[in-house]
Amino acid sequence: MKLFTKLSNSYLHIKTKSIVCRFYATKRKKPLLDPDLYIDKMPIYQYPTANSGDRRVYSWGLSETGALGIYRKESTGNKRNKYHYTHFPSRMTFGEVYDVTCITCGYGFTAFGVKSKDRYQLFGTGINTNSQIGFHDPRKGHPLETLLLPAPIRLPLINPSETRVVGVSAGRAHLAVLTNDEGVFTLGDNSHGQCGRRVIENEDYKRAATIHNIKQINGEKITNIECGQDHSMFLTESGKVYACGWGSDGQLGNGNLDSDYHLNQVQGDILGEKIVKLSSSADCILAINDKGQVFGWGNSEYGQINFRDKKEQQIALPKALEDCNQFGKIVDVAAGGSHCLMLNSHGKVFAWGFGILGLGPEAQQSHTPLKIPTTLFGVNQFNPYTKVVQIAAGLSHSAAVTSNGDLYMWGANKSACLGLGDRKDRFFPLRVGVGAHVTKIALGVDHTVALCKPFI
Repeated sequence: MKLFTKLSNSYLHIKTKSIVCRFYATKRKKPLLDPDLYIDKMPIYQYPTANSGDRRVYSWGLSETGALGIYRKESTGNKRNKYHYTHFPSRMTFGEVYDVTCITCGYGFTAFGVKSKDRYQLFGTGINTNSQIGFHDPRKGHPLETLLLPAPIRLPLINPSETRVVGVSAGRAHLAVLTNDEGVFTLGDNSHGQCGRRVIENEDYKRAATIHNIKQINGEKITNIECGQDHSMFLTESGKVYACGWGSDGQLGNGNLDSDYHLNQVQGDILGEKIVKLSSSADCILAINDKGQVFGWGNSEYGQINFRDKKEQQIALPKALEDCNQFGKIVDVAAGGSHCLMLNSHGKVFAWGFGILGLGPEAQQSHTPLKIPTTLFGVNQFNPYTKVVQIAAGLSHSAAVTSNGDLYMWGANKSACLGLGDRKDRFFPLRVGVGAHVTKIALGVDHTVALCKPFI
C-alpha cells in the first residue's frame, strides 16, 4: 500500500508539473528568445575541415631508438628516465609542421621526404650510428648516434628550387633517396657497397658526411628504389633492375654470391621484362612486371622462391614464380624476412613462407601461396566493395591497407609494432585504430609509421 502511494504521488507530481509548464507556455505571448532581436548575439559554431592535400603522420612501437620521432619519458621510482613503448598510433607533431610526401623505416630509424623548395627536403630520426640519416654534430667532433626528433638532412642538390624528393627507402644502416631530376642519393653504411660507391677499408661511417649521387644508369633515368638489409636495387624507366651491395644469398641476381659496389643489371628471367615493382626487407626479393607476373630471387631458406625444389636456398638468378599466375594479375608484392605476400587485382591477399602468415596459429609454414580470407579485412554484407589496395612486410610482421583507408596488421608484435595496445602476437589480421585515412605504411624491425590524410 505504501509503495502504491509513493508511485501515485510521483505520478501526480509529474502530471502537475507538466500541466503547469503547458500553462505558462500558453500564457506567454513571446518566446523566451526573439531571433530578430538577438541574432547578432547568438553564438556561431564552426568546425575545422581539412584540405584535400593535408597529410598526417602516425608512428608506434619502440620509443627508445627515437625512430618514432616522438620524445617521451616517464619517471620511475628511482627517478631515472625510462623510455617506453607506444602501443597505439600516435600523431606526430612533425607531420603537422611539414608536408610529408614519403616515408620509410630502417632498423631503428625513420626517414621522411617533405615538400619544400630548399635543400632540406629530407628528415631523419632514430639510430644514426652510421650516418644513415645524415651527419649531425652539435658539438664539433661529437656526432650524434641517436636523434630523438626528426632533424633535417642537407642534400647536395644542384637545383634545390626545382628538384623534389619523390621516394625514400631504408636498409639496415643505409638510406637511398630518389629525386625527380637529380637521380638517387645514398648515405650511411657502405661496408658491402650498398651505397653504390667504392668500399673504403676501415671507413668511419659515424663521422662520415659522404652522400653519394647516382644520376643515371647507362643513360636511363631511375624511377624507383628499394633497399634490402644490406643491398640496394634501382629500377629504370625502361623496367630494368640494377643492384649493388651484399650478395651472399644471391640478392644481386647476377648468377653468383659475391658482393659488389658496381650497379650491375639483374639477370635471369626478368631480362626483357618491364619490371614495375620491387620489394625486399631482408635478403629475399620479389618483383612484378607490367603483366602482373611475379619473379623472385635471393634467400629461399623457407621456400619463398623455390616452391618445388626446397634444397636450393640461395637463388642467384631471378626466377618466374609460375605458381602465382593462377591467382590472377598481381598488383603488389611484399617480401619479409622469412615470409612473402602478394595482392591481386581483385584485392585478395596471399601469403607463404615461414612465420605468422595471417591464417591462424596452426598455419605458420607454407611452400605455396595461401589466400587470407577477405572477411578478415573488413569485407562483409555492409562493406561488400571494400578491398585491399596495398600490402607491406617487415621481418616478422605484415600490414594491409584497404580502399577505405583502414589499416590491418598481423605477425610478431615486437615492441608493440602492431599498434594494437599490447605486445601480444597476432595470428590473424586485426584493424589498427588510426585516426585518419591511411595512404602509405612503412614497417621497421620494431616500429611502424603511417602516412595518412584526414577523414574530413
